[in-house]
Amino acid sequence: MPVTEGLVRQTIAVASGVVCATSNGCRIDATGFLILPGIIDLHGDAFERHLAPRRGALRSLGDGLRALEGELAANGITTAYLPQFWSWEGGMRGPEFAADLCAAVAKYDGPLDLRVQLRLDIACHADLPRISALIERYGIDSLVLNDGLPHAALAKGKRPPRLDGQALRAGRSPAEHLALIHRLHSDMPGAEAALAAWLPTLKGVRTGSHDDATPAIRARYRALGASIAEFPTTAETAQAARAAGDAIILGAPNAVRGGSHDKGVSARAMIAAGLCDGLASDYHYPSLHRAALTLEEAGLPLAQAWALISSAPAAVMDLEDRGNLAPGNRADLVILEEKTRRIIGTLAGGRFAYVADPLAARLLDAL
Repeated sequence: MPVTEGLVRQTIAVASGVVCATSNGCRIDATGFLILPGIIDLHGDAFERHLAPRRGALRSLGDGLRALEGELAANGITTAYLPQFWSWEGGMRGPEFAADLCAAVAKYDGPLDLRVQLRLDIACHADLPRISALIERYGIDSLVLNDGLPHAALAKGKRPPRLDGQALRAGRSPAEHLALIHRLHSDMPGAEAALAAWLPTLKGVRTGSHDDATPAIRARYRALGASIAEFPTTAETAQAARAAGDAIILGAPNAVRGGSHDKGVSARAMIAAGLCDGLASDYHYPSLHRAALTLEEAGLPLAQAWALISSAPAAVMDLEDRGNLAPGNRADLVILEEKTRRIIGTLAGGRFAYVADPLAARLLDAL
């Protein structure tokens, strides 16, 4: 039953981690519950507080991922992309941390599908061979291009803001850090040329750009090979992306609030205008299912609202085995209490990742 068909009353069977047409196993009474496809989060950086709550406080990334698993599952997220920088900024945004996170995710053996989204600062073009090796080794399928250099300040010979803090995180002196970013700023034409030649060599990787503020910026990244516009900040940029056939990802917190926290474009208005191909949690995991329910309250049928956090993001990433409840797909399910719309259960790959009452009581009765 694809979610776009709407709600129907029928039995959902699960066996060997996938949705099946029939099952002879344990039967659970789901009266009063809604069973919906698992949520797919294409960009959620709230994971960072689990991995580094304070500097040096948590040395095991695996422990952090276990804590993250609990939060994701409680919010119905069964496939989660963890956006990790590969940047000249260093610290948690540096190449070494990126490699450590990829290794930790590869070792994760829980029920959820955790994936790394690599956020590449385009100034780091000298690292492309290392990045290619990382992508191949860990099967990374999501790449987002960023440009974090303070070009305007550098072009005017001004001292960039937050220089001392960035230098400290990167383990450099302020003078060394300033010299580095000046060099990277001067070499931007070489960076773009290198990326334009490199991106077509990647296989099975969907590439986007982040926070595009103008149609010209979106066109710049599209020319490099980025066909996903992640969180465009103006309606004009989203319209340009749509006209060019780019996929558009918007922030779920924006949709819940009714507008961006930094006075950017309204996600609800963009959805109404047909300028959205999926929602992402951005900085707040609960906002994904809350956004779907908020859109339902505003008049959008639940099937269409839930598709923005399930089948639509699956289509953006070419994930053909999830996003709806069709037989043969991964058994990624979210169970809501119909009356309250509260998440009371999450299955990922046919395994329970989160259970709360009244579902927990029904499970005990079925034993």
